[in-house]
Amino acid sequence: MDFESVLEKCGSFGRYQFVLLGLYGYTNMLSSLHYFSQTIISFTPPHTCNPSNTPETYAYVNGTSSARCSYIEWDPVLQQDQEIKCQSWNFERESGYESITTELEWVCDDAYKLAVGQSFFFIGSVLGTLFFGYLADRIGRLPACMLTTLTGALGDFITSFVNSLPFFSMGRFISGLSTDTQYILMYILVFEYLSPKRRTLGLNMVLAVFYCIGLMISPWLAFWVGTWRNYLWVASLPALGVLCYPCMLFESAEWLLTKRQFEKAAQCLRRIAKFNGRQVDESVFDQFIKFYHEKLNEEQKTTSDTFMGMLRTPRLRKFTIILFIKSMIITVAFDILSRNMEGMGISPFKLFSYTGFTYLPAGITIILFQNYIGRKGMACASLFVGAIITAATGFLVASLNPAEHAVILAFMVGLGRYGGVVAYDAEAQYAAEIIPTSVRGRGMSNIHVVGYGFGFFSSYIIFLGTYYKPLPSIFISLLMFIGAALCLTLPETLHKKLPQTLADGEVFGKGESWYYFPCFKCGRKSIEETPDVAAIVSMENSPTTIVKENP
Repeated sequence: MDFESVLEKCGSFGRYQFVLLGLYGYTNMLSSLHYFSQTIISFTPPHTCNPSNTPETYAYVNGTSSARCSYIEWDPVLQQDQEIKCQSWNFERESGYESITTELEWVCDDAYKLAVGQSFFFIGSVLGTLFFGYLADRIGRLPACMLTTLTGALGDFITSFVNSLPFFSMGRFISGLSTDTQYILMYILVFEYLSPKRRTLGLNMVLAVFYCIGLMISPWLAFWVGTWRNYLWVASLPALGVLCYPCMLFESAEWLLTKRQFEKAAQCLRRIAKFNGRQVDESVFDQFIKFYHEKLNEEQKTTSDTFMGMLRTPRLRKFTIILFIKSMIITVAFDILSRNMEGMGISPFKLFSYTGFTYLPAGITIILFQNYIGRKGMACASLFVGAIITAATGFLVASLNPAEHAVILAFMVGLGRYGGVVAYDAEAQYAAEIIPTSVRGRGMSNIHVVGYGFGFFSSYIIFLGTYYKPLPSIFISLLMFIGAALCLTLPETLHKKLPQTLADGEVFGKGESWYYFPCFKCGRKSIEETPDVAAIVSMENSPTTIVKENP
């Protein structure tokens, strides 16, 4: 009577799971409002110099000049024109919306301030992933999920009061602390209590629908409240809803089992059975507790695998380094493709809202094709196609007049964003299946940390567009091409027994060609040409370990 067996008796797809999925959707809406608040508050509208704030000692020349950062004045003393830097600007505010860039006039020579402040968001996300991940292991998934959500909302609330770069950076740092764990911890709670047959459809569709809704309403919400400060208040206020979670959700039974709190885990399952209207005999829970007491005695001889062990053998070391690099590339590409909305000949607010719809078809794409072309095929194709679209968008921006070709550019931006979302979602599952079970939790955490750490540079890459508008798109497309090529060096995981230990991971996919995809028959040598038994060197004492591969 293990956890899965008892959960099936208590109901793995009943009323409780519907409530769980509903709150998972609510968490995804909070996550989208939170993560992309940095985009909504920082849009920079078209602007020109304001001549009324220029020194009166000089005569303003060419009053209709469209110069954004300087203007020409006649110097009667020197008897020549001089270029003068702007001291104030006229902004073409859309629907009267006041962003942080228009209120604090962070443009031209001060444009760097926005990039610096936003980069602290990703520094916070790195430390927050480590801290709240540790906290979740100490106090439980549910309280940690609540604390990380409230911390992110607190960061947004603090940001709404700032007027200078140091305090803006501090607010974004606090806000970034919850970026990853806010979603991941709720994902774990749903994953554990949901029927395995319903997980792929339930998790992906709820994520796609609710995250998409959060994205599409956020620009209109900003128009409605009028200023970036009001927007941060409105976007952070719904986070208080997580205070109701303990009244409707139960703690992770899997976590309670790892803490040897078997009776509390059984109590959670009893409450789920009652919620779902199931009658479960008490002897089932007695057998459940007895099973894990016996399992605890057997696990005194547990494996000593550590994450650092993945770097000690050649194949696992290669896989680990590639997963790190891919996480860096995908995190930066996803963030930039979602935020680089300006200069396309259409309102960046509307473009952000309309292209947010791509999350829904991206989720459907994963569901329909990932089990056909394989994990490697999906990861590689999404990056490769996304790179082509992103590069084409960059060159189109350089060659076309945005005012005349706004529809074409908006369509290309949407396609690029679609590719970025597919790549991001495909990478998460692919990495989790390559990393051996014994170190999967630590491995995924470290990969996320490295990815968000590299995300620090995304604001600066977007800032390159102030020098040459297509530069961010060209740069990201090159990174995505590299990521697509790296995918080919990883093994396929579809329809395979996943590695449990580091020893399994070292021989996983051995003999498989780089061009093997499940939808084709060529390239798979691991079945026909490799023996069933592979000898590898152990991590610790270097004896030869015999590992059976599942053909």
